[in-house]
Amino acid sequence: MSGRTSPRRASSPGCGRVGARSRRDFLRTASNGFGLVALSALANDAAASTVRHFPATADNVIFLFMPGGVSHMESFDPKPKLAELDGKPAQLDSYVAGPNRKWLRGLWDFQRYGECGAPVSSLFPHTAQHVDDLAIIRSMHSPFPLHARGNIFLHTGRLVGGFPSMGSWAVYGLGSENRNLPGYILLRDVYVPPGGIENFSNGFLPATFQATHIRDEGTPIDNLDRADASDAIQRAKLDAMAAQDRDFLSAAQADPRLEAAIANYEMAYRMQSLVPDVLNLDRESAATQRLYGLDSDDAAQRAYGMQCLRARRLIEEGVRFVEVTCPNLFGMNGTWDQHSDLTKGHETNARVTDQAVAGLLTDLKARGMLERTLVVWAGEFGRTPDTGNGDGRDHHPACFTIWMAGGGVRGGVTYGETDELGSDVVRDPVSIHDLHATILRTLGVDHERLTYRFGGREHRLTDVHGRVVGEVLA
Repeated sequence: MSGRTSPRRASSPGCGRVGARSRRDFLRTASNGFGLVALSALANDAAASTVRHFPATADNVIFLFMPGGVSHMESFDPKPKLAELDGKPAQLDSYVAGPNRKWLRGLWDFQRYGECGAPVSSLFPHTAQHVDDLAIIRSMHSPFPLHARGNIFLHTGRLVGGFPSMGSWAVYGLGSENRNLPGYILLRDVYVPPGGIENFSNGFLPATFQATHIRDEGTPIDNLDRADASDAIQRAKLDAMAAQDRDFLSAAQADPRLEAAIANYEMAYRMQSLVPDVLNLDRESAATQRLYGLDSDDAAQRAYGMQCLRARRLIEEGVRFVEVTCPNLFGMNGTWDQHSDLTKGHETNARVTDQAVAGLLTDLKARGMLERTLVVWAGEFGRTPDTGNGDGRDHHPACFTIWMAGGGVRGGVTYGETDELGSDVVRDPVSIHDLHATILRTLGVDHERLTYRFGGREHRLTDVHGRVVGEVLA
């Protein structure tokens, strides 16, 4: 692919990106217009491409973010014991809930699927057909029961904002395979999950590593339309801005944020011709569109299916990390956050997402792309085994379930175990840091060696934690 960049080598262990000549140094000596600015960007692209510490099993990642807290005992971790206790006061030696709390049985039936025989709830009949490709992790845990903090922790491995998202770290370490598209793209609806854009931030990494947001309705990306301006006019506009930027960059204390802005202007210029074509699904066959549910009568299902299909197209074009958020249909806290009306809420969310997620796996596999694309399905925490109102569950970070597929993942595996109530992890716990370390490992990156110096110390996605969950990798 013409957009691929050449390998990058770190000068010492622990360095993520080194050796590239900075735009500041280059432009201090530049004197001939924006063409040299563009040349500087190209020079940096070529010098700062990839650093891999191991052979990679995945080239790209699609993260299917399910904010709000999917109920693990109603999705991939059945708990028959709850049926025995249903309606009784939630008081056991191993679990003491608040007053007036009662046990709540699982609200959907489970069946076993595939050669591996993994149990899946009737909420996810389409995803269930792919269990032999999934590594289901039932022993996830997180320290935070609040949506905003839980989401930020899931994305950045930190309890507060201001740190880079895992997508930003992946692109920082590996670059993009297509210089005409951003390396990290977020596909979402108008709603931003709790935690806000900090979930998808570049943090202290250069601004070129932040997520580019593409909406499912209206204008996908603001300010990208040329408004019928010719290529020559667009080039002239950028040349005019460059004439001003050179004055700033020639100063002894030039702001590195301006360097990022210049790179982003150039990226936007290249995107103007490519992005509309990538996002246009008209050339996809009717069969492919049906696979993702684009023929549905449900507008939300069509919108989510469109974003999942766009995710495949973006990965096909070499985008390193694509995240797709579940559309929010139920208020401010998140799509799966059903403290009441859990039956209605979970049924709606599953109907909107299940076919498209399964369609994505089917499509990737049929095209030979799943082998090199890691797909991760996850939210920030799970839900309680008890209820205060008879049809709702509350936040429960002590244990929850996610799954991974493709990209070197062992299919047909169920890893970890929770107790008979779905209350605590009892075997093979997996932390958010462990998940991050494992994602990076599939990309060929050692999470302990991908670092960035900020605030007087070396930072990494996993902070000082994390282990690779090798048991779910092939």
